Amino acid sequence: MKISVIGGGYVGLVSAACLAQLGHWVELIEIDPDRARSISQGRPQIYEKGLEALLSKHLGERLHVSSIYDHIAESDLSFICVGTPEGEGGRPDLSMVQSACRSLGRSLRDKSSYHLVVMKSTVLPGTTEGLVIPAILKHSRREGDEIGFCMNPEFLREGRAVEDFMHPDRIVIGCNDPISGELAESVYRGIEAPVVRTEIKSAEMIKYASNAFLATKISFANELGNLCKALRIDAYEVMKGVGMDHRINPHFLNAGAGFGGSCFPKDLSALIALAQSLDEKPLILRSVQEVNERQPLRLLELLEGKIGRLKGKRIAVLGLAFKNDTDDIRESRSIPVIMKLKEEGADIVAYDPKAVDSMKRLIQDIEYCPTAADALRGADACIVMTEWPEFSELDEEFDRMRSRVIIEGRRILSCRDIEGICW
Repeated sequence: MKISVIGGGYVGLVSAACLAQLGHWVELIEIDPDRARSISQGRPQIYEKGLEALLSKHLGERLHVSSIYDHIAESDLSFICVGTPEGEGGRPDLSMVQSACRSLGRSLRDKSSYHLVVMKSTVLPGTTEGLVIPAILKHSRREGDEIGFCMNPEFLREGRAVEDFMHPDRIVIGCNDPISGELAESVYRGIEAPVVRTEIKSAEMIKYASNAFLATKISFANELGNLCKALRIDAYEVMKGVGMDHRINPHFLNAGAGFGGSCFPKDLSALIALAQSLDEKPLILRSVQEVNERQPLRLLELLEGKIGRLKGKRIAVLGLAFKNDTDDIRESRSIPVIMKLKEEGADIVAYDPKAVDSMKRLIQDIEYCPTAADALRGADACIVMTEWPEFSELDEEFDRMRSRVIIEGRRILSCRDIEGICW
């Protein structure tokens, strides 16, 4: 099948590479010429395990990169995978979706055969039917029965996105006609996973509901973890017992510094904004958000309890990405920690295996080190913010510190002299 993928960001690039791996002919359209050039040379501007290998395998063969829409009419279907960052009032900014719809519609004007448009971008319920479909039909000057539309949300975890695409828990396809649904489902032949067929709005909501529920589990575990710490109870021991209940399961119950990334925070904000616009009171969702905003600052309370005032103290921050196996710092819990340390007058030195360059673009006036050992040298204290596996091997490196004070935001260390945020 010939497929065009619009948007060379995280979701679009991973999807394009994996669709090529499934045997399709894929054209990835990225309007940013620098990003398009980098991808076409096999150098993605994001770090994702297994992605470079897929690009190396398929670029120039089954996968081609372009910065123009000229050849979309030659494809059987198009995936819209552009970004929907948080906009005013918490609702998603749809400017990139609108632009993609205009360009896609115009590119379909001269196509005489049926074309399927599949929304993969995360949008609030009603967006596909209320914005995407009318915009594409308007600019294509074609009838509704000549272009089909589906919503096919993505559930890719950063750091495991290639694996998640090829081995998903489920494939959700929202459509309003059987022809579109069948064609969208056929794209995933070769992948063994249950297919959930719904209406378009239901598919849009499944994405938000899934992320909001996972975020809720994390904030619940953190709030209980804080209580466990006050009672001198091991929160991880408690959650291990809780997670063995098949109705709950153990995933996303690890207490720590909270959630970040490109999805959970913005999707939670969008769902809260949507509820408020409907005069509903999202009490649970607001609480999830509040716990997450407050949680990383508890690390600094623990730190002050150990070393007193932070002004003039050299603090090593290990881990800048919002999670391991990615260089993404969006909504990373290390950001509020670093900003508060700066506010208190601390001397900050930081290290991350992949995310130093990303953080440098956001925060320039702190010291970045090439290794964890370098960051620890002469530090008055250390805060561990990301669960990188290499941190679990640290031990003697902490002896380079002026005082061996280690506060852990993720349970990754196994050495002595550590205190966890919730344990």
